[in-house]
Amino acid sequence: MHPNVYALGAIALWASLASLGVALRHVPPFLLTGLALVIGSIPAWPLVRQWRVPPRTLALGIYGLFGYHFLLFIALRVAPAVEANLVNYLWPLLIVVLAPVFLPGLQLKAAHVLAALVAFAGAAIAILGGGGASGAWSWGYLPALGAAVMWSTYSLWTRRVDTFPTAAIGLFGLVSGLLSLACHWLLETTPDLSAKDWLLVAVMGLGPLGAAFFLWDKALKGGDARQIGILSYITPLLSTTLLVLVTGRTLTASIALSAALIIGAAVVGTRAR
Repeated sequence: MHPNVYALGAIALWASLASLGVALRHVPPFLLTGLALVIGSIPAWPLVRQWRVPPRTLALGIYGLFGYHFLLFIALRVAPAVEANLVNYLWPLLIVVLAPVFLPGLQLKAAHVLAALVAFAGAAIAILGGGGASGAWSWGYLPALGAAVMWSTYSLWTRRVDTFPTAAIGLFGLVSGLLSLACHWLLETTPDLSAKDWLLVAVMGLGPLGAAFFLWDKALKGGDARQIGILSYITPLLSTTLLVLVTGRTLTASIALSAALIIGAAVVGTRAR
Protein backbone atom coordinates (compact mmCIF):
# COMPACT_ATOMS: atom_id res chain seq x y z
CA MET A 1 0.00 0.00 0.00
CA HIS A 2 1.31 3.48 -0.85
CA PRO A 3 2.57 5.41 2.22
CA ASN A 4 0.33 8.35 1.35
CA VAL A 5 -2.68 6.07 1.88
CA TYR A 6 -1.53 5.41 5.44
CA ALA A 7 -1.10 9.17 5.91
CA LEU A 8 -4.61 9.84 4.62
CA GLY A 9 -5.94 7.20 7.02
CA ALA A 10 -4.32 8.99 9.96
CA ILE A 11 -5.60 12.34 8.67
CA ALA A 12 -9.16 10.98 8.41
CA LEU A 13 -9.04 9.75 12.01
CA TRP A 14 -7.54 13.00 13.33
CA ALA A 15 -10.36 14.91 11.62
CA SER A 16 -12.78 13.46 14.19
CA LEU A 17 -10.74 14.65 17.17
CA ALA A 18 -12.28 18.14 17.44
CA SER A 19 -15.85 16.82 17.27
CA LEU A 20 -15.11 14.18 19.88
CA GLY A 21 -13.44 16.84 21.99
CA VAL A 22 -16.58 19.00 21.85
CA ALA A 23 -18.73 16.05 22.93
CA LEU A 24 -16.31 15.40 25.82
CA ARG A 25 -15.52 19.01 26.71
CA HIS A 26 -16.70 18.41 30.29
CA VAL A 27 -13.89 15.85 30.80
CA PRO A 28 -10.61 17.42 32.07
CA PRO A 29 -8.07 17.47 29.21
CA PHE A 30 -5.29 15.48 30.88
CA LEU A 31 -7.75 12.83 32.05
CA LEU A 32 -9.23 12.59 28.55
CA THR A 33 -5.82 12.40 26.87
CA GLY A 34 -4.48 9.89 29.38
CA LEU A 35 -7.43 7.53 29.11
CA ALA A 36 -7.51 7.78 25.31
CA LEU A 37 -3.78 7.15 24.90
CA VAL A 38 -3.84 4.13 27.20
CA ILE A 39 -6.87 2.71 25.35
CA GLY A 40 -5.19 3.44 22.02
CA SER A 41 -2.18 1.38 23.05
CA ILE A 42 -4.27 -1.74 23.82
CA PRO A 43 -4.29 -3.22 20.25
CA ALA A 44 -0.47 -3.38 20.43
CA TRP A 45 -0.37 -5.19 23.79
CA PRO A 46 -0.27 -8.67 22.17
CA LEU A 47 2.89 -7.49 20.38
CA VAL A 48 4.61 -6.44 23.59
CA ARG A 49 7.76 -8.37 22.60
CA GLN A 50 8.22 -5.80 19.82
CA TRP A 51 8.28 -3.00 22.38
CA ARG A 52 11.97 -3.47 23.09
CA VAL A 53 13.43 -0.20 21.90
CA PRO A 54 16.49 1.79 22.99
CA PRO A 55 15.91 4.43 25.70
CA ARG A 56 16.58 7.12 23.10
CA THR A 57 13.71 5.85 20.94
CA LEU A 58 11.32 5.62 23.91
CA ALA A 59 12.26 9.17 24.90
CA LEU A 60 11.45 10.31 21.36
CA GLY A 61 8.03 8.65 21.55
CA ILE A 62 7.24 10.34 24.87
CA TYR A 63 8.54 13.64 23.46
CA GLY A 64 6.10 13.36 20.55
CA LEU A 65 2.94 11.91 22.07
CA PHE A 66 3.06 13.35 25.59
CA GLY A 67 5.03 16.54 24.97
CA TYR A 68 2.87 17.62 22.04
CA HIS A 69 -0.44 17.20 23.87
CA PHE A 70 0.95 18.77 27.06
CA LEU A 71 1.92 22.00 25.27
CA LEU A 72 -1.22 22.05 23.15
CA PHE A 73 -3.49 21.83 26.19
CA ILE A 74 -1.56 24.61 27.93
CA ALA A 75 -2.03 26.76 24.81
CA LEU A 76 -5.77 26.04 24.61
CA ARG A 77 -6.17 26.96 28.27
CA VAL A 78 -4.41 30.35 28.20
CA ALA A 79 -4.89 31.55 24.60
CA PRO A 80 -7.94 32.03 22.35
CA ALA A 81 -8.72 28.54 21.06
CA VAL A 82 -9.17 29.51 17.40
CA GLU A 83 -5.84 31.29 17.04
CA ALA A 84 -4.00 28.75 19.19
CA ASN A 85 -5.30 25.96 16.97
CA LEU A 86 -4.13 27.83 13.88
CA VAL A 87 -0.62 28.27 15.33
CA ASN A 88 -0.63 24.57 16.17
CA TYR A 89 -1.32 23.77 12.52
CA LEU A 90 2.05 25.16 11.55
CA TRP A 91 3.33 21.59 12.08
CA PRO A 92 2.61 20.37 8.53
CA LEU A 93 4.45 23.41 7.13
CA LEU A 94 7.36 22.73 9.49
CA ILE A 95 7.51 19.10 8.33
CA VAL A 96 7.86 20.28 4.74
CA VAL A 97 10.46 22.97 5.49
CA LEU A 98 12.53 20.92 7.95
CA ALA A 99 12.50 17.65 5.98
CA PRO A 100 15.81 18.36 4.17
CA VAL A 101 17.41 19.35 7.51
CA PHE A 102 16.46 16.10 9.27
CA LEU A 103 16.58 13.76 6.29
CA PRO A 104 19.78 14.09 4.24
CA GLY A 105 19.21 13.43 0.57
CA LEU A 106 15.89 15.25 0.37
CA GLN A 107 15.82 18.53 -1.50
CA LEU A 108 13.22 21.22 -0.93
CA LYS A 109 11.71 22.25 -4.26
CA ALA A 110 9.95 25.56 -4.82
CA ALA A 111 6.77 23.58 -5.50
CA HIS A 112 6.91 22.05 -2.01
CA VAL A 113 7.32 25.42 -0.30
CA LEU A 114 4.59 27.06 -2.39
CA ALA A 115 2.19 24.17 -1.83
CA ALA A 116 2.83 24.23 1.94
CA LEU A 117 2.20 27.97 2.15
CA VAL A 118 -0.98 27.77 0.08
CA ALA A 119 -2.20 24.86 2.21
CA PHE A 120 -1.52 26.84 5.40
CA ALA A 121 -3.51 29.74 3.95
CA GLY A 122 -6.35 27.30 3.29
CA ALA A 123 -6.16 25.99 6.86
CA ALA A 124 -6.21 29.56 8.21
CA ILE A 125 -9.34 30.35 6.18
CA ALA A 126 -11.05 27.16 7.40
CA ILE A 127 -10.24 27.80 11.06
CA LEU A 128 -10.73 31.58 11.18
CA GLY A 129 -13.78 31.40 8.94
CA GLY A 130 -15.59 29.61 11.73
CA GLY A 131 -15.57 32.81 13.77
CA GLY A 132 -14.37 33.42 17.28
CA ALA A 133 -11.02 34.98 16.40
CA SER A 134 -10.08 37.74 18.82
CA GLY A 135 -7.01 39.13 17.08
CA ALA A 136 -5.35 39.72 20.46
CA TRP A 137 -1.84 38.62 21.38
CA SER A 138 -1.52 35.93 24.02
CA TRP A 139 1.51 34.26 25.58
CA GLY A 140 -0.40 31.03 25.01
CA TYR A 141 0.67 31.17 21.37
CA LEU A 142 4.20 30.24 22.45
CA PRO A 143 3.25 26.77 23.77
CA ALA A 144 1.06 26.35 20.66
CA LEU A 145 4.12 27.04 18.52
CA GLY A 146 6.12 24.69 20.75
CA ALA A 147 3.53 21.97 20.15
CA ALA A 148 3.84 22.47 16.38
CA VAL A 149 7.63 22.24 16.60
CA MET A 150 7.39 19.11 18.76
CA TRP A 151 5.07 17.17 16.46
CA SER A 152 6.95 18.10 13.29
CA THR A 153 10.36 17.24 14.74
CA TYR A 154 9.04 14.03 16.31
CA SER A 155 7.63 12.98 12.93
CA LEU A 156 10.96 13.60 11.20
CA TRP A 157 13.17 12.23 13.98
CA THR A 158 11.46 8.84 13.74
CA ARG A 159 13.39 8.45 10.48
CA ARG A 160 16.70 9.31 12.16
CA VAL A 161 16.67 6.82 15.06
CA ASP A 162 17.31 3.11 14.62
CA THR A 163 14.40 1.44 12.86
CA PHE A 164 11.79 0.23 15.34
CA PRO A 165 8.61 -1.86 14.85
CA THR A 166 5.42 0.16 14.39
CA ALA A 167 3.99 -1.91 17.25
CA ALA A 168 6.32 0.04 19.58
CA ILE A 169 4.01 3.03 19.11
CA GLY A 170 1.83 1.18 21.63
CA LEU A 171 4.58 1.59 24.22
CA PHE A 172 4.87 5.31 23.41
CA GLY A 173 1.11 5.71 23.84
CA LEU A 174 0.95 3.71 27.07
CA VAL A 175 3.78 5.61 28.78
CA SER A 176 2.50 8.98 27.50
CA GLY A 177 -1.01 8.10 28.67
CA LEU A 178 0.22 7.24 32.15
CA LEU A 179 2.14 10.54 32.31
CA SER A 180 -1.04 12.38 31.28
CA LEU A 181 -3.00 10.60 34.02
CA ALA A 182 -0.29 11.63 36.50
CA CYS A 183 -0.76 15.27 35.37
CA HIS A 184 -4.51 14.83 35.87
CA TRP A 185 -3.98 13.53 39.39
CA LEU A 186 -1.80 16.54 40.21
CA LEU A 187 -3.72 19.30 38.42
CA GLU A 188 -7.34 18.30 37.84
CA THR A 189 -10.46 17.02 39.59
CA THR A 190 -11.92 13.67 38.53
CA PRO A 191 -15.56 13.92 37.34
CA ASP A 192 -18.16 11.17 37.15
CA LEU A 193 -18.19 9.71 33.63
CA SER A 194 -21.35 8.27 32.10
CA ALA A 195 -21.52 5.15 29.92
CA LYS A 196 -21.76 7.44 26.88
CA ASP A 197 -18.64 9.30 28.00
CA TRP A 198 -16.70 6.03 28.28
CA LEU A 199 -17.90 4.97 24.82
CA LEU A 200 -16.73 8.26 23.26
CA VAL A 201 -13.42 8.06 25.12
CA ALA A 202 -12.93 4.55 23.74
CA VAL A 203 -13.70 5.78 20.21
CA MET A 204 -11.18 8.59 20.64
CA GLY A 205 -8.58 6.20 21.98
CA LEU A 206 -8.99 3.57 19.29
CA GLY A 207 -9.17 6.20 16.52
CA PRO A 208 -7.45 9.63 16.56
CA LEU A 209 -5.32 8.90 19.65
CA GLY A 210 -4.64 5.29 18.77
CA ALA A 211 -4.79 3.82 15.27
CA ALA A 212 -3.89 7.21 13.75
CA PHE A 213 -0.43 7.10 15.36
CA PHE A 214 0.26 3.62 13.98
CA LEU A 215 -0.83 4.70 10.48
CA TRP A 216 1.25 7.89 10.76
CA ASP A 217 4.33 5.86 11.66
CA LYS A 218 3.82 3.55 8.66
CA ALA A 219 3.42 6.57 6.38
CA LEU A 220 6.55 8.35 7.57
CA LYS A 221 8.73 5.25 7.39
CA GLY A 222 7.90 4.58 3.76
CA GLY A 223 6.82 7.92 2.32
CA ASP A 224 8.11 11.35 1.33
CA ALA A 225 7.91 13.63 4.37
CA ARG A 226 7.47 16.69 2.15
CA GLN A 227 4.38 15.24 0.48
CA ILE A 228 2.95 13.92 3.74
CA GLY A 229 3.36 17.34 5.35
CA ILE A 230 1.34 18.96 2.58
CA LEU A 231 -1.35 16.27 2.71
CA SER A 232 -1.64 16.88 6.46
CA TYR A 233 -3.37 20.19 5.82
CA ILE A 234 -6.45 18.18 4.89
CA THR A 235 -6.80 17.56 8.66
CA PRO A 236 -7.95 21.07 9.71
CA LEU A 237 -10.22 21.23 6.65
CA LEU A 238 -11.96 17.94 7.44
CA SER A 239 -11.95 18.69 11.17
CA THR A 240 -13.58 22.10 10.72
CA THR A 241 -16.11 20.76 8.19
CA LEU A 242 -17.10 17.86 10.45
CA LEU A 243 -17.36 20.18 13.45
CA VAL A 244 -19.67 22.51 11.49
CA LEU A 245 -21.90 19.58 10.53
CA VAL A 246 -21.96 18.10 14.03
CA THR A 247 -22.86 21.43 15.64
CA GLY A 248 -25.64 22.03 13.11
CA ARG A 249 -24.15 25.07 11.42
CA THR A 250 -24.18 25.57 7.66
CA LEU A 251 -21.15 25.20 5.42
CA THR A 252 -19.77 28.57 4.37
CA ALA A 253 -17.91 29.97 1.39
CA SER A 254 -14.75 30.02 3.52
CA ILE A 255 -14.89 26.22 3.82
CA ALA A 256 -15.26 25.87 0.04
CA LEU A 257 -12.34 28.25 -0.59
CA SER A 258 -10.25 26.43 2.00
CA ALA A 259 -11.01 23.09 0.33
CA ALA A 260 -9.96 24.42 -3.08
CA LEU A 261 -6.66 25.80 -1.73
CA ILE A 262 -5.74 22.72 0.31
CA ILE A 263 -6.70 20.17 -2.35
CA GLY A 264 -4.91 22.17 -5.04
CA ALA A 265 -1.81 22.44 -2.87
CA ALA A 266 -1.93 18.70 -2.13
CA VAL A 267 -2.06 17.87 -5.84
CA VAL A 268 0.87 20.17 -6.65
CA GLY A 269 2.91 19.06 -3.64
CA THR A 270 2.46 15.32 -4.15
CA ARG A 271 3.40 15.56 -7.83
CA ALA A 272 6.60 17.48 -7.13
CA ARG A 273 9.68 15.31 -7.42
